[in-house]
Amino acid sequence: MKKGDKISFGGYEWRVLDVQDNKALIITEYIIEQRAYHEAYKDITWADCSLRKYLNGEFYDKFAAAEKSRIVPVLNKNPDNQWYGIKGGTDTEDSIFLLSIEEVVCRYFGDSCSKLKNPGKNQRYWFERKDENNSKRIARLDDEKRRIWWWWLRSPGHVSVKAVYIHGDGNIGIQGNNILKGNVSDGRCTGGVRPALWLKV
Repeated sequence: MKKGDKISFGGYEWRVLDVQDNKALIITEYIIEQRAYHEAYKDITWADCSLRKYLNGEFYDKFAAAEKSRIVPVLNKNPDNQWYGIKGGTDTEDSIFLLSIEEVVCRYFGDSCSKLKNPGKNQRYWFERKDENNSKRIARLDDEKRRIWWWWLRSPGHVSVKAVYIHGDGNIGIQGNNILKGNVSDGRCTGGVRPALWLKV
């Protein structure tokens, strides 16, 4: 198993982002569902949000016992938002999680770290519309239409009722979307979920 490979696990397709010490970091190839980051509109961090509770509870329990035995719990750092200084919250032990800003910018979808640490004078809300790595972050819904859609990261936005997301064009909305952002007509949250986990290989 190596970076870039596509694998099947637990009924989903996954992409291998990293391999080290006989374990692989994998993320679902598609956006597997649409959910709110948190169930209430209030200041929140990844440690206490309902999406984390769901991924490490109900979603985790969908895996068979043999599959669970291969999922490696990890201690995730949750840095503050690099542009706005909004607190990322406490470190968390997660079996299943969302990626952070730093992980999608600096590590697993190309290295655009210099732009994260040195934003341009006009970069107030968007990371970089012309970043050469945007295309690597584009994701599609896991449905018949395979529409391109936006998806959540675990990092906070420019206030604590927002979470950072990846736009449909692969650009990073570092200012964040409302944690309950939904469709105007029915109120259903349309935030895409791409779970990640470390897998024994």
